[in-house]
Amino acid sequence: MTRLVLAVAGTMTVVLVLAGGFVFWRVGYALNRQVDQDLKAYQEVVEGAVAHGTTPPADTPGQSYQIYDRTGHVLGGNSHATRLVDPATVAAAAAGTPTSEDVGHLYPPADHPYRVVTARVETARGTVVVASAISKRKHDEALRELLLQLAIADLATLAAASLVGYGTARAALNPVERYRRAAEGAGSAPTLPVELGKDDEVTRLGHTFNALLDRIGQANERERQFLADASHELRSPLALMRTELEVATLRPRSETETRTTFESLRGQVERLITLSNALLDLEELRASGTATLEPVDVDGLLAEVSARYRPEAAATGRRIHTPPPTGVTIEGHPHWLDLALGNLVSNALRYGAGDITMAADHTDRRTRLSVTDEGAGFPAQFVGKAFDRFSRAETSRTTGGTGLGLSLVQAVAEAHHGTAAITGRSTVTLTLPGSLPVEEAARPARSRPTTAGESVRTTERAAPGA
Repeated sequence: MTRLVLAVAGTMTVVLVLAGGFVFWRVGYALNRQVDQDLKAYQEVVEGAVAHGTTPPADTPGQSYQIYDRTGHVLGGNSHATRLVDPATVAAAAAGTPTSEDVGHLYPPADHPYRVVTARVETARGTVVVASAISKRKHDEALRELLLQLAIADLATLAAASLVGYGTARAALNPVERYRRAAEGAGSAPTLPVELGKDDEVTRLGHTFNALLDRIGQANERERQFLADASHELRSPLALMRTELEVATLRPRSETETRTTFESLRGQVERLITLSNALLDLEELRASGTATLEPVDVDGLLAEVSARYRPEAAATGRRIHTPPPTGVTIEGHPHWLDLALGNLVSNALRYGAGDITMAADHTDRRTRLSVTDEGAGFPAQFVGKAFDRFSRAETSRTTGGTGLGLSLVQAVAEAHHGTAAITGRSTVTLTLPGSLPVEEAARPARSRPTTAGESVRTTERAAPGA
């Protein structure tokens, strides 16, 4: 702010000096022209009277003359105190070179400043030199007064401009200072929105800054939630693994006991892998906000998910049914939709019973994707909190689930501006808005591109559990 005020003051100083100099020059020019006109008129009167042998008028205050011979001696005139011009000037005028000069300075002030014109005059008695002078006292006083007034006006204007510049800069930069303080405290405490004023460029910056603070606050909250979730869920399997290892080292173990210990450790490691993948998936989806949408073929999506889990279902004597072709193409994110449906099918295989049915329905410009099994369904007391993080039904607490599967399903639905709900005894439904026009749906749809590395990771995290 100080630099801005100094810049304004410096600029105003230059402008005022230039403007004052211009005014002083114009007034001085006008005064000099008036003095020259008055001197010329007086010179004509004096030289005319001398040429005709008469006496010039003597009642002209501030005007005087002297008559010299060729050698510079004063022959007459009405100025007797001092010589108006020096002998050299008289000699030059006698030689035919008229001169005009000022005697006395504006600063420091002279006692008797005047302007004098020296010229040769032919008379009946011969050639003489006449010096005609006019006082510049009022001329110089007017210019000195003008300089004083300009200095006072410039100083007053500079002071006012500096105060106005300071006030303007302070008013303009106060919001920026508030933004700075808000940015300084962002992350260390709950971030409050910056107070905004009228709609201008700074206010629009404030809106952008508030949005940034909101995103920072959400990111911080996600980070805290992620750390809390990870520390809460990872503590138990890690503690159990440490306990089993400590027990295993207390005494020599038989091959059967060693195998049992390693099987238990492998189960805990698989649980850690599943939990880590589920946490990373959920955090990635929460952080990305709204999913990047593209055309997704619903039939291809359901077929791909069912094909991936059909071998696991067949191993337990169960089947996965898919609906007849619907021809529906929706705007969605193939990867996240695949992950959500995969979680639902995996949950049905883990905690349900009987065959699994995948369904797709498109009505009222909404597409509903559902997964149903033939088991007992969700306990009534569990339905209200089924989509909360780490929420598990009592019957699933001994099966190694992480409690993140349905939470991830809900996050996928929200990223598509849709909803997830338990719509039957053992049915979970994703309701997604909109679908593509018929001509768009008729085009070859894209399903999720799958690479070898991604297939491996999908298999690893296929069953995060309810």
